[in-house]
Amino acid sequence: MSPTALAEPTLAHPELKNTLKEVFGFGQFRGTQEAVIQNILAGHNTFVIMPTGAGKSLCYQLPALVLPGTAIVISPLIALMKNQVDQLSAFGVNAQVYNSTLTKTEMTRVRRDVISGEVRLLYVAPESLGKEDTIAFLQKATISFVAIDEAHCISEWGHDFRPEYRRIRGIIDALGGHIPLIALTATATPKVQLDIQKNLHMDDASVFKTSFNRTNLYYEVRAKRNTKKQLIQYVQSHKGKAGIIYCLSRKKVEEVAELLRVNDVRALPYHAGLDPHTRMHNQDAFLNEDCDVIVATIAFGMGIDKPDVRFVIHFDAPKSIEGYYQETGRGGRDGLEGNCLMFYSYDDILKLEKFSKDKPVTERDNARQLLQEMTNYSESAVCRRRQLLHYFGEHMATDCGFCDNCRHPKEKYEGQEFVGLALRAVVQTEARFGLDHIAQVLLGLNNPHIESYAHNGLPVYGAGKALSVDMQQWLSVLRQCLLNGLLEKDIDSIGIVRITETGLDFIENPRPIVLTKDHDFEAERLVEEDEEKVQQAAGHDEALFVQLKDLRKQLAKQKNLPPYVLFQDPSLKEMATTYPTSLHELTHVSGVGQGKAQKFGAPFVAAIKQYVEENDIETAADVVIKSTVNRSKLKIYIIQQIDKKMDLAGIARSQGISLTDLMEEIEHICYSGTRLNLDYYIREAVDEDKQGEIYDYFMSAASDNIALAMSELGADDFSEEEVRLMRVKFLSEVAN
Repeated sequence: MSPTALAEPTLAHPELKNTLKEVFGFGQFRGTQEAVIQNILAGHNTFVIMPTGAGKSLCYQLPALVLPGTAIVISPLIALMKNQVDQLSAFGVNAQVYNSTLTKTEMTRVRRDVISGEVRLLYVAPESLGKEDTIAFLQKATISFVAIDEAHCISEWGHDFRPEYRRIRGIIDALGGHIPLIALTATATPKVQLDIQKNLHMDDASVFKTSFNRTNLYYEVRAKRNTKKQLIQYVQSHKGKAGIIYCLSRKKVEEVAELLRVNDVRALPYHAGLDPHTRMHNQDAFLNEDCDVIVATIAFGMGIDKPDVRFVIHFDAPKSIEGYYQETGRGGRDGLEGNCLMFYSYDDILKLEKFSKDKPVTERDNARQLLQEMTNYSESAVCRRRQLLHYFGEHMATDCGFCDNCRHPKEKYEGQEFVGLALRAVVQTEARFGLDHIAQVLLGLNNPHIESYAHNGLPVYGAGKALSVDMQQWLSVLRQCLLNGLLEKDIDSIGIVRITETGLDFIENPRPIVLTKDHDFEAERLVEEDEEKVQQAAGHDEALFVQLKDLRKQLAKQKNLPPYVLFQDPSLKEMATTYPTSLHELTHVSGVGQGKAQKFGAPFVAAIKQYVEENDIETAADVVIKSTVNRSKLKIYIIQQIDKKMDLAGIARSQGISLTDLMEEIEHICYSGTRLNLDYYIREAVDEDKQGEIYDYFMSAASDNIALAMSELGADDFSEEEVRLMRVKFLSEVAN
């Protein structure tokens, strides 16, 4: 039996609506969904370009239910397949996956059910589709149509090129018969759209293109500085809301997930390095609201139908605008709040460039072009939404008013002269070059490329220096010419720009035009650092610091202890900087652990709280971020080994550290408020008489400074190791 496809639609308009309501629970179609479905039912090839969250999956799921046979859905990710199959199963639809996760028995069952016509949708990866046994059993089935999801993977000009996608057309032909195709993508530039249609032989396809404008998403780019602090503040300001944080590496995913967890955020990691069970568990936990935030590599989220993701954060710069748009598109799919924050550093772009250095030349050049577009978007101070829409071939005449650049505009300037000169440069170079070359000509730079085309003899050569000698400003001018429709990209030649009719008219009839200066994140970073230095020079709140010192002295006298035993000066200074007003906040202060906070903290917190209220001070509690201590495993190990009364030299050897480093770790543990019992070791290392003398010294001393102690006790009679060991014993017994 050869594959067959339904030639004409059999469902009238009301019956489609009934199926939509009965199976999927929707009262009406969105956008062009119904037109797409009718086109598929008519047996026509269909090309759908819709933004993430616009309902692409329904465009092939619903017709699969009403056409005879099985619809084949080609999908690139196992997570995507699982999510959609789980949802369809919940609707009572027989949908199955056919991929490497199945056992032989399960594969046999799926093949049997497809051939018998019981399966309505079969999700398959392109790698599995191309296998001989897959083709053989599909040739025996009735196939209603083939849906190619994430169709941008076909194009080598796209952001997620997968060579196996280029073979799909040949595989479908091998199945025999005329099988209608529907290709779907949320991220396709005009060039990628043409490439998809050409590769799939879909030049005759009906094209349904929905606006890329997601009006409810707020786009924001911040300089990548104090990123962990910014991240925690941002996530805590959206406490209890669902969010996705994207990182480029698995290691960074784990680090950020741990950072969030220690700061009381319900977060889980997701990346390919996790075992399949853990990965699925974490994905399900996010979907079922058992965790609020998922920290993931880009593999997470494709096809995940969670409508209430309230924020999407890119901890690292994405590899392309397409990837950025697709990932941010997972926010606010219900049309409500959706915040998109990217932390940007040009260092990230340089790292990504290194990743592609071993790729074939074409792939490498394309990757570099995509990264350049990402850099342009990040550093531009023009409306973010206008930039995104323009990238995907959609024009937006006015600024959106709902992005960081619109809400916090940068300096603007009159650009008539700049634009006129830039446009003349494009014309005089015969519209055969990219932005870099045109800017170099305007600045009168000398290089073999310019000389070989004799562009150093053009009237515009060097003319730009009279207006600006800044290469970045000229590149910004040229990009804003693109956004304003004065220039356009050449679809056939990547990177090349040419002048439009509007641009030619501007040359003939110049008019005022307002341009925006780009962000200079490096300059902004230096300004912030200078401000911080001024703040640091001002230091702590001296009045509060004096008050806390007096309180410490008073309490120490009551307890018959040296004042430093309660809290040391650096800890008091930090309290007078961050104003902790609860015991929980106090534990964030350096040198104050849980034990010390419980033992001595209450009077200090009460004093700070009263001071804050009396002086109307806005506390800085939100700037105190718990760190994920990379040495936490070492700390736990040391405590456990000391509890077992293990020799200190043996502990140091087992961890590959020196005895001096081990002592520093022990002192750090002790100062944080953890009681350590080193009596077993001290009995062997320090004479009993010396123990008493050193202990008495610390009980009466004004400071626990080792140098002062050695001077007072006498370096000839006591070793530094003995004094340090006894200081740990003393603090453990009286302070912790």
